[in-house]
Amino acid sequence: MAAPKPVRVMSYDHFKVISGSANRPLAEEICQWLGCNLAVIDLTTFSDGEIRVHIKENVRGCDVFVVQPTCPPVDRNLMELLLMIDALKRASAERITAVLPYYGYARQDRKDRPRVPISAKLVASLLERAGASRILALDLHAAQIQGFFDIPVDHLFATPVILEYFRDKTENLTVVSPDAGGVERARAVAKRLEAPLAIIDKRRRDTNVAEVLHIIGDVEGRDCLMIDDLIDTAGTLVRGADALIQNGARSVSAFATHPVLSGPAIKSIEESGLREVVVTNSIPLREEAKQCSRLRVLSVAKLLAQAIQAIHEETSVSIYFV
Repeated sequence: MAAPKPVRVMSYDHFKVISGSANRPLAEEICQWLGCNLAVIDLTTFSDGEIRVHIKENVRGCDVFVVQPTCPPVDRNLMELLLMIDALKRASAERITAVLPYYGYARQDRKDRPRVPISAKLVASLLERAGASRILALDLHAAQIQGFFDIPVDHLFATPVILEYFRDKTENLTVVSPDAGGVERARAVAKRLEAPLAIIDKRRRDTNVAEVLHIIGDVEGRDCLMIDDLIDTAGTLVRGADALIQNGARSVSAFATHPVLSGPAIKSIEESGLREVVVTNSIPLREEAKQCSRLRVLSVAKLLAQAIQAIHEETSVSIYFV
């Protein structure tokens, strides 16, 4: 496949893009859209498991973008990110933007029971303390996580990627939110696709265990598209698809930005009534997931490249907040 054309010709004086090991192919694709090369970095591990970071290019006075989703293995990738930011700060980089295609610990964004941490806030504090100047995030699990930071946060949505893929499939389409918390996200997609909206009312019995109650909206004879920010064990997705089919849906597809796909997720998807599950490359697929015929992966590299370019050139990023 031919390399993407740069989104716009730009000057690369004092500009660097650096990637950790979490999703280097995405970082390389971002650089193809930007028309630049990844900065050279040496990431090694000592025999006891400690991570060693060495930036092998001069970054003094540079505007640096560090691309690193904190996906599984979450703790290692987060530690890599913190060490890269610290190395850049100590090497006198002028501005350090942490580009987070996926923000780990985002689901722990509040105290929902006594004696638990607010982990999403702790991660935000760690990133700031390490030396990040700003954050570029994609589809945070909860938008209010932006308020955990005292530095600028640009929060992108994968909506343009969804619209481009599904725009020609809108006939007889109903967009479905898998729970009440995702209504705003699903409504935004439904509005732009000019499709009706339905909501799955559910109660969560335990961690990663969901119980569907009933469907709000008409789905009988409709092609349903479930919209969510991530797929973890796929329990919510599969139970939602079953409920929609039981309520007369003609077919059920799903879109989620972040394919965490842990535990029995792939097996559950393959054995479900889902026709297609569309995800992005914010997180690299594990080998088992690559073999799943129902998974389709869309790229968010161009979207992130456009935002990076706008930040570097001090132009508006708000046009990408759709």
